[in-house]
Formats: sequence, structure tokens, C-alpha cells
Amino acid sequence: MPECPELHLAGRFINGTCGALVFAGGVERSPVGRGPEVPFRCEAYSISAIARGKELRLTLSALDPAAGPPPQDLVFRFGMSGSFRLCPAAELPRHAHLRFLTRESPPRALCFVDPRRFGSWRLGDAWQPERGPCVISEYQAFRENVLKNLDDRAFDKPICEVLLNQKYFNGIGNYLRAEILYRLKIPPFEKARTMLEALKEQEMRKKDPSLTLRKKVKLRQENPDLLELCHTVPKEVISAELFDPEHSDNYAAFKNWLQCYLVPGMSSLRDHNGRTIWFQVGAGEPLKLSPKGAPRKNPQVKADPEAPSPKVTPRASKQHRKAAVKPLKSQVKEEEKEEEADGPKKGHARGRRKVTAAPALPEVPLGVRRSSRTSARRGKGAAPAV
Repeated sequence: MPECPELHLAGRFINGTCGALVFAGGVERSPVGRGPEVPFRCEAYSISAIARGKELRLTLSALDPAAGPPPQDLVFRFGMSGSFRLCPAAELPRHAHLRFLTRESPPRALCFVDPRRFGSWRLGDAWQPERGPCVISEYQAFRENVLKNLDDRAFDKPICEVLLNQKYFNGIGNYLRAEILYRLKIPPFEKARTMLEALKEQEMRKKDPSLTLRKKVKLRQENPDLLELCHTVPKEVISAELFDPEHSDNYAAFKNWLQCYLVPGMSSLRDHNGRTIWFQVGAGEPLKLSPKGAPRKNPQVKADPEAPSPKVTPRASKQHRKAAVKPLKSQVKEEEKEEEADGPKKGHARGRRKVTAAPALPEVPLGVRRSSRTSARRGKGAAPAV
């Protein structure tokens, strides 16, 4: 998160909401933003946006090209929590790492907000060279790029891992791969090349000259393949506007749309990269699907019926409820791995195995421990009850 639908919706939001606004002055950067200073200053300029896969490009253009500076391009990666918001300049949100101020009075600010600080930006209009064509806006080029490179060693891996390879599936992330594989009932750890080579034969059948255009369209709609769903499933999110850029914390519509990812009753396993893949319970036998050496993730852990239930004070109960709202550290680390997978890997020792820590038992609050020790001291030497 975010994946290509969120970036495309962010681009639509910027073009629609900010397209008629006039911006002025310089671009403000926070001291901790993961990007360079933007050397652009103009008394009147506009902002436009275009998204490609997991990247979004902003173009700052002077309204009077003859009197103003040349256009300035910025390419953003949203990381795990990046988004754009338009708000009053006097009420900037926290973690607004880059700000573009309007010329109106009082001014407003288009902000790049990123609480986790995995997002970044760079100067220039170039997309990352290692990223393939976008699954949404460059579908034909995306499809050809996959099918003509099936001899690449990358396709020796399971299909669920290859779907996160941005060289071939630019824009697909964890929730999209789960939804795509679920709809086709594809076991997640099936070898990618085996799954995709079959598409070449389907491609030839769909190009049969004896078929009319109407029949070809009907055939594609009734029997979509894996690459087609990599295009149509993200478009569903965009068409339904399941993410609201102005209210990025509202995920109700998105949760209702999900059919597999984080859905109760689905199974989950970890791939070789430690990422959790969600799939349908009947999609295959988990022990056969799991890659060798990959840890199993248990979404639900049953309590031991023989274990005594600890007595917890109301204060401790309240603390446990607060702790339950916060995401588990293992989930946070897992999300961070997805973002780090897009960039170069540094400092990884060869052959080093990562050990998945067992979930810690809930800690007994300090007040409870003190009361227990006090009770024990008071009870010392007392005669046993008859």
C-alpha cells in the first residue's frame, strides 16, 4: 500500500481539484522529507499530474512561459503511506513533507503527506528504468513485456512472488495479487512460467481470423486470463473510487470490495520474501503450496483450554483494548518489506536466514503484579482456612 489504483486516483484528484488553481512562490520542504529541495519559484504556475504504475509525476508550469522559469518535473513514490492533500496553509497536516502554496487569500497548500516516511521524490521527468510498463495505462506493452520474457529466471519463482516484481508487473502489490489469484482460483505457489506459458496458446486462439470482433470481445470477457485481470482489477478500484484522496483514512468501501485479502475464512502463507499471501481455503493444500523453508502464518491462534484465565483489573483491561487497536509489529515489518523490495538492497548478508519471532504473551500490567506480590506478603504465616 499504496498500489497503482491509489496513485492513479491521486493523479485524478490533483488534475481535477488543483487544475484551476494558481500556485505561487517557492516549494516548501520539511527538514525530514526523503527528497531533494525543489529549485522552482514562480509568481504564477499550475500543477498537473500523471501516474504510471507505482509512481506519480507532477509538472509545475509557469502560466507565462516567456516570463517564468522552465517547467519542473517531480516523480514521486508513495512508499507505504504517501498521499496528496489540499488544505488551508495555516492548518498543515502532520508529516506534510512537500508543500505547494496557492496564490489565493488565504492561501491553501497542496501537500505530499507521508507519516511513515517511506515515500520519496526526485527531480526530472524520468520514470525508474527498472520498472516495466504500467498495468493500467500501458496494458498492451505490459502484456507483451511479460510474454516475450518468460525465459527470464524471474519466472522460475512462484506466481505470487512474480506478481510483485515491478520489472514485469508495475503497479501490482500485495492486496491486488491476492484478489487476482483468488478470482482465477490459482494456487499462489504454482510456478509462474507454467501459468503464463499457457497464455501464449490462449493468445493464438483469441487471434483466430475466423472469429468476429464481437466474438473475440465476448471470449475475453467470459474467460479473462491472469494478465487481463492485472489490468481490470485495478481499474475496478479506480472506477468505483474506493479510495478517497481527501479522506485517505476512510477504507470502508475498500474493505467491502475485498474478496480475499484479509478476509476472514481465507488462508494465508508467507512467501520466500516473508510477505503474506492470502488465498482461498480450497485453492490447494497449504503444505504443498508453501515454499520450502517459508514460515506458516496462522491468522487465528486458539487459546489453551487448560490454561488458567488470569485475573485482570479494569485498568489492565482498558490497556489491553488500547493495545489491540495498534497494528502488530510483525504486520508493520511485513509492509515495510514490500516498500524496500522496490529499491536496491543494501547490507544483506549472503545466506543469512531471517527468524520469525514467536508472538509474545500479553504482559501483565504493573499494577496487577504489585497487587499479587502484596497479597502474597500479607498471606505469609497466616493459618490455612478450614
